Amino acid sequence: MAIKFSTTFLLRKLHQLTGIVPLGIFFFVHIFTNSTAMNGAANFNKHVQDIHDIPYLLLIEIFGVFLPLLFHSIYGVLISAEAKPNAFTYSYERNWFYILQRATGIFLFLFLLFHILNFRFGLLPGLNQTPVAGHASEAFSIVSREFQMVGIMILYILGVVATAWHLAYGFFLFAVDWGIVIGENAQKLTLKACLGLALLLSVVGINAAVSFIRPCGIFPQALCEAPKAAATTAPAQTKF
Repeated sequence: MAIKFSTTFLLRKLHQLTGIVPLGIFFFVHIFTNSTAMNGAANFNKHVQDIHDIPYLLLIEIFGVFLPLLFHSIYGVLISAEAKPNAFTYSYERNWFYILQRATGIFLFLFLLFHILNFRFGLLPGLNQTPVAGHASEAFSIVSREFQMVGIMILYILGVVATAWHLAYGFFLFAVDWGIVIGENAQKLTLKACLGLALLLSVVGINAAVSFIRPCGIFPQALCEAPKAAATTAPAQTKF
């Protein structure tokens, strides 16, 4: 009898946990760091350097990001392959959300692979060859060069929106499957809150991406602190 991954209790719970705890936290930290680009290159580079200065960063990346991401992505693809969507037969809202969650999961598997190879390691021929890791002082210029390519910017905007949706709706599924939200009304309110979170994260993420090619991103520049200009004049000489 073949194993049905989508009904394996322990793996499903672990899949949900890895999506919420390590990967959810990573996304929030990532989107916050990118949002610091609103106030200029120096501000963003400083925050990237702060991340580089975290003790045991490589171990945190391996066990807190890469391994959970690998498991979550591969298991997500496996259960998506076993899915039997029926939205066309029963056109309910939750059935369409079911399809969208799995479609964004497959897209994100490919997108995150591209993202990691491009910015973390600089291994994609014809694109960025300088990894952000180890080059904090150049981080803003590295990302900015990539985002000035329309195709790359569109890809990353799609990636931000897909991640925002996948994570926010994942919060809803987690709350329902773990018995945190039980009643029908409570589930409806939780779903609305999660959809609002998806919209908020999408706007913040898109603004962060645009901030690499336009100060303050899509927001009015009055909302952002103007980058401080470096002093260019020599100090006045003391007269005796």
